[in-house]
Amino acid sequence: MRPSPVVSAIGTGALAFGMVLAAAPGALAAPGPLPQSPSPEAEAVSMQEALERDLGLTPFEAEELLTAQDTATEVDEAAAEAAGDAYGGSVFDTDSMELTVLVTDSTAVEAVEAAGAEAEVVSHGTEGLDAIVQDLNEADTEPGVVGWYPDVEGDTVVLEVLEGSGADVDALLADAGVDASAVEVTTTSEQPEMYANIIGGLAYYMGGRCSVGFPATNASGQPGFVTAGHCGNVGTRVTIGNGRGVFERSVFPGNDAAFVRGTSNFTLTNLVSRYNSGGYATVSGSSQAPIGSSVCRSGSTTGWHCGTIQARGQSVSYPQGTVYNMTRTSVCAEPGDSGGSFISGTQAQGVTSGGSGNCTWGGTTYYQEVNPALNAWGIQLRTS
Repeated sequence: MRPSPVVSAIGTGALAFGMVLAAAPGALAAPGPLPQSPSPEAEAVSMQEALERDLGLTPFEAEELLTAQDTATEVDEAAAEAAGDAYGGSVFDTDSMELTVLVTDSTAVEAVEAAGAEAEVVSHGTEGLDAIVQDLNEADTEPGVVGWYPDVEGDTVVLEVLEGSGADVDALLADAGVDASAVEVTTTSEQPEMYANIIGGLAYYMGGRCSVGFPATNASGQPGFVTAGHCGNVGTRVTIGNGRGVFERSVFPGNDAAFVRGTSNFTLTNLVSRYNSGGYATVSGSSQAPIGSSVCRSGSTTGWHCGTIQARGQSVSYPQGTVYNMTRTSVCAEPGDSGGSFISGTQAQGVTSGGSGNCTWGGTTYYQEVNPALNAWGIQLRTS
């Protein structure tokens, strides 16, 4: 007998498939591969080898850089002692491999240069910049200001403001008692977030990698999120940043839905990450969008992509089992995007199940409608 198109509250979860399946028609948007644990050989990689790998240096360049840094550390200690109270910090340039020692009193320049370092006179230095940062720390927060930090090389405090936020920087500086000339204001499109904030589209790990669908609470009011059933069995443990959770509900095949309950450090939001497009989409409900509507998907492999809803009620025969009542879209997806959010406007639509193609040459992606799972399991989406 064909399984009911309504997600059942009783079901066995699927295996967390780790293979790349999305290239074949009707394949699951499989969990992305989890990076391998460091092998003994990897743990033995020297710093020089790591610099060659990560900074694109030749063996000679990496060795030269490490030698120059060791020398700079010794010179910096001597220069700091020579400068005394005028010492304002130091900056090492990895391109020129030169050390510049900052001083707040010009009379210390000669002593610093005698110690073997270039000297530069600055107004604030590390102590002065730290004091400005502390003043800002003690002021009232200003919406749209996402952070500040001391830029020792520039001898200023950099204040980061979210692009388009209209943050009142002058009010913040006045409240902090900070001179505007000591601050450099820059804009950013990225809103910092705690790693355990549960946001649609972010990655979670369970021996592989899938994506958060929508933050939600279960029938008991406990925090968690909806995602794809093929990502884990009931009882499968999950990590997301410094948060921990467990698959409380999971059904696949027949349907492809699951609820992960947070067991520690889960902070719910009503947000879906727009990744490469910047910022977040907000979720205010789960009203079903008409066929033909535009719909966007968020996932931890390919980020934010959009298309249109082409059909509802599609049966899809994956190699791992058949699912029913899927919604067909023109949005692309790839392994690791599984479970991620489909949203139209501010309305949650579903979670990524599988498809064909990829985000290089396109394809078809199916999602499990979210409302049947919400209704069957008594789940409430976070909408504020």
